[in-house]
Amino acid sequence: MLNFSELKKIIENHSTFLVTTHVNPDADAIGSQMALYNILKKLNKQVYAINHSPTPYYLEFLDENSAIEKYDAGKHNTIIEQCGVIIIADLNYVNRTVRMEKAIRNSSAVKVCIDHHQDPEDFFDYKFSSTEYSATGEIIYDFLKETGITDIDISTAEKIYAAIMTDTGSFRFERTSPKIHRIMAELLEIGVNPTLVYDRIYDRSRFCKIKLLGESLSGIKLNDEKNLSWMVITKEMLSRTCADEADVDGFVNFCLSIENVKIGILFFELKEGIKISFRSKGNIMVNKLAGEFGGGGHINASGARVTNKKLDACIAEVLEKAKKYLPK
Repeated sequence: MLNFSELKKIIENHSTFLVTTHVNPDADAIGSQMALYNILKKLNKQVYAINHSPTPYYLEFLDENSAIEKYDAGKHNTIIEQCGVIIIADLNYVNRTVRMEKAIRNSSAVKVCIDHHQDPEDFFDYKFSSTEYSATGEIIYDFLKETGITDIDISTAEKIYAAIMTDTGSFRFERTSPKIHRIMAELLEIGVNPTLVYDRIYDRSRFCKIKLLGESLSGIKLNDEKNLSWMVITKEMLSRTCADEADVDGFVNFCLSIENVKIGILFFELKEGIKISFRSKGNIMVNKLAGEFGGGGHINASGARVTNKKLDACIAEVLEKAKKYLPK
C-alpha cells in the first residue's frame, strides 16, 4: 500500500508546485499531470505545469485552459529552482524530462515521483510508485479516495478516465481488473462521456497520420519463424507525409496484432538517434530487451533510445538480441 497520507502532508505543507511528465507525453502522462494540477489549484496552491515536449494535438482537450507551458530555460529555470515541490508524474527516471533534467536535479525543491513503472531511480525524496497499478491515473484516483483531500469534479474525472483507458489499452491489458471497471463506473456517474473521450483520442487523427500509418504498415516485416514483427519509420517518411513524432504513438501495436507474433518492435528514426518501442505478449519481458539498449518500462511494453548508430545496424542488433526472448 502506498502511504497517501504522506503525500497529503507534503501538499498541505507547501505552497508552490511544479508538475511535469515525460518527453512525448501520452494520455496517462497528460491526464495525470493535469489531474494533479486541478487538485492543487482547488487547494489554492501556486502551480506550474511545464513539459519538455508540446502536448500532442489529440490530448489538448485534457488541458482545457492551456495551462501547460513548453519548457524554456530562460523563463522556467528560476521557477524550477524556487518552487517548494516538484511532482514528476508517469516516469521514474529524471532523464526522461530531457532538457529539464539538469534544472530539476539542481533544484532544492522536494522531489516527488508518482508512477507505475518498474525500477524507479534512486533520486526522489518521496516515491508513490507501484507496478500493481494499471496507470498513474489510477494512483491519483486512489490518493483522492483514500485521503479525501478534495472531491473528484468532472474535469479531474475526465483526465483520470483518459489516463486509465489508454494505459489499459481500452480495458484489454492484463491490469484491467474488476477494480478498474468500478473506478470507470464511478467516473461515468460523475459525468464523463466515454464516447467523447475515446473519439478525441483515437478518432480525430490528422490525414498525415493516416498516410504515415499506411506507409508504415506496407513495410511491416516478419522473421522466418513468424513470431516477431517489426516496423520502421524513417525521417524521410515523416517528412514526406508531413507527420510528426506524436502521430507515431500506438503504431507499434499493429506489429503485435499479427497472428502468432509474440514480440513487436517499432524503429523510429529521429533527428538525433533512434527511438525503439517494444511490445510483447504473455511473460516475454521486453523490458529486459529494452534494458540492453539503455531503456526500460513494463514487462510487455517498453522503450529505448539509441544514439551513435546507423538505422540498419541498430535494427540488425536489436533483432539479433530479441531472439533469446522468443519462445523456443
